[in-house]
Amino acid sequence: MEMTTAVTSLSALAHEGRLDAYRLLVQAGPKGLAAGEVARRLGMPANTLSTHLAVLGHADLVQSRRDGRSVIYSARFDRMGELMAWLAEDCCGGAAEVCAPVAAAARRAACASAKA
Repeated sequence: MEMTTAVTSLSALAHEGRLDAYRLLVQAGPKGLAAGEVARRLGMPANTLSTHLAVLGHADLVQSRRDGRSVIYSARFDRMGELMAWLAEDCCGGAAEVCAPVAAAARRAACASAKA
């Protein structure tokens, strides 16, 4: 992953509304949620959510698909995995005492998503 890609991803998540939407999509799992359902659960106007989802989509953190009249959004788990791996590799510099907590958190997250 390039630095500019990582910055785009991190910038997309650096807003409370976008982070809330992303977290909800992560919790929904690979099936995702309809945009209207995301807006309803977050209590967010549809146009505001649309803007947030567009930013997350531009960062490649979410993807969308049509299902009839609905647009279903889902988190790009592969992309977040790439970002987390880049952060661990680039920032930890191979120092075990720094990387161990990051690796443990990634294992916990992988186990949690496998149960969903």
